[in-house]
Amino acid sequence: MSPRNSEHAPRRYRLQALSVLMAAAMLAACGGNDDDNSATPAPTPAPAPAPEPTPEPELTPSSLVLEKIGGYASGVFGQSAAEIVGFDPQSQRAFVVNAREGALDVLDLTDPAAPRLLQTLRTEGILAGSEVNSVAVKDGLVALAIQAADKTDPGRVAIYSAADLTLLSSVTVGALPDNIVFTPDGKTLLTANEGEPSDDYQIDPKGSVSIIDVSEPAQPVVRTADFSAFNGREAELRNQGVRIYGPGASAEQDFEPEYIAVSADGSTAWVTLQENNALAKIDIAAARVTDILPLGYKDHGSAGNEIDASDGDGKPALMGVDIRTWPGLRGLYLPDSIAAYGAADGKTYLVTANEGDARAWGEDDDAYWAGDAKKGFVEEFRVKHLVHKDGFDRRAGDDLPPQLRALAAGGLLSPDVFGYCGAVAGNPGDCRADQNLGRLTVTWTEGFRKDANGLPVLFNASGVEDPAGDRLMYDALYAYGARSISIRDENGAQVWDSGADFEKFTANLIETRNGKSCELTSEGQTVPCKEFFNSNHEEGQGFDNRSDNKGPEPEGLALGTIGEKTFAFVGLERFGGVLVYDVTNPQAPTLEDYINTRTDWTTAALDKLDWPTEGAAVGDLGPEGLHFVAAADSPNGQPLLLVGHEVSGTTTVYQLNLSY
Repeated sequence: MSPRNSEHAPRRYRLQALSVLMAAAMLAACGGNDDDNSATPAPTPAPAPAPEPTPEPELTPSSLVLEKIGGYASGVFGQSAAEIVGFDPQSQRAFVVNAREGALDVLDLTDPAAPRLLQTLRTEGILAGSEVNSVAVKDGLVALAIQAADKTDPGRVAIYSAADLTLLSSVTVGALPDNIVFTPDGKTLLTANEGEPSDDYQIDPKGSVSIIDVSEPAQPVVRTADFSAFNGREAELRNQGVRIYGPGASAEQDFEPEYIAVSADGSTAWVTLQENNALAKIDIAAARVTDILPLGYKDHGSAGNEIDASDGDGKPALMGVDIRTWPGLRGLYLPDSIAAYGAADGKTYLVTANEGDARAWGEDDDAYWAGDAKKGFVEEFRVKHLVHKDGFDRRAGDDLPPQLRALAAGGLLSPDVFGYCGAVAGNPGDCRADQNLGRLTVTWTEGFRKDANGLPVLFNASGVEDPAGDRLMYDALYAYGARSISIRDENGAQVWDSGADFEKFTANLIETRNGKSCELTSEGQTVPCKEFFNSNHEEGQGFDNRSDNKGPEPEGLALGTIGEKTFAFVGLERFGGVLVYDVTNPQAPTLEDYINTRTDWTTAALDKLDWPTEGAAVGDLGPEGLHFVAAADSPNGQPLLLVGHEVSGTTTVYQLNLSY
């Protein structure tokens, strides 16, 4: 029963009890004869138990508005002091991953307007030098995903009592457990063991998903869903659109599980393989990966999928809102978080936050940039450096990946595709200008012409196909992320995407369903979002500086059901704030609301502030993890959204103010 209706319960219970007592009295009055002492009085029947009251259905709101009502500040900037958030309704506690401390902060949320730190739970005793990556809470249990000091070593999962934080058990799982979730019945835990490579890419652990039976929390049982069945099928998977491209990696090494969603019946899990641009589908009972689902790409040359592709390189004349189509440019979805929900048609749908994430290992090692391919692997490159008539060697010793140089001596743009921005045979022309595609970060591993065996078709410097040539011909360019959320069916087929909404809304080009414009608070004044369009989250004066790289960058995601509606809450990692979509109809979601509680957009060097004393004036930066709290579980009887902000180190409590 929701708190909204609980005030009516006592009167209903009194009426039920009164009716039972009256019935019992009438039976007693009719059951005997006082004038006939020889007669045995009829026994008085025991009163029938009062029926359980039927919970009244939760009302369905017509709209909602987010309001910040409280928050907790760690006083730490830019060190991931608040990431993933969980909540226990019984103890009214929030559990916040504090990666800086390799620990878990436990907050008293009895008064959601004033969260209070109760203690910090450390995991050194479980795994020396460990880091906590994720937390999940269910039915009085708190589960932690714990990374080893050397991330390529096996990690662990620890299970605690939410009430008193007693350690109940811990078990070994795969390398770098990055996300942990319970099945809806609370009897099974799943961890996405990412298995990232070492920084020099010489050690590449296998990705996997651990499936842990916690029906007896003190004696958990671990099974592993691995990807070994896909070894040897790499060419087949690549042809289907799955990215398998790590140096020398097999499928099970290359797959890097990131985030998990579970069906309502607890039978199926879907796991984002972020760098691979795919989902893994898992039969939980069998602990088996049943399929790899490629996600395809977003066509930024189509109306509705426009992006701003340039940050102007800090040149004022080139900076500004410039959202338009770019034929030949494609966005790799590369989703981070994922969530599942059931729609009115009885089917399960998946929502993904299409963040985009590149493999960039060894980028801080000068030996790698000097040409030693054994020191790392970086797939990122700006368009202006990838396609240049003079080839790659002009970037040698600077930002030229040695694996790219081993592939060819230069890259060209197909005039048939990119002629609109000036590409001609042998010369990409103005396509690589800063005001066009030149500043955009793309992957060099995709888009060049290949033969039937997947090998590059080579061209000469004049742009003519030539087996003796040394140039790649790019027929398409692939950027990171889709700057959107998508809804997909159980087999990964896309049924809806938010298109260009995120950038258009934050540029004040569109409004919410109810006509609300995107607004921010800066220096005590309300300003339109476009004044700080595509800003970064680690510094002020960052107008337009993320346009060349993933834009607003959606990362965190949570779903919440209120009445008959399901809402998606999306954190924009770079620009900040939370977008709300009504996704009840998966084919036609609507943008409902947006809130951004960052308040300082102009201080250039935020890291130079005395964060414990000055941080509160900056507000909340870099939303990472989001958690929805239903009204029935909430400390104040209202639905809440808890958000961990990794850059500001703050945990924010938003209340959902509902209209009917």
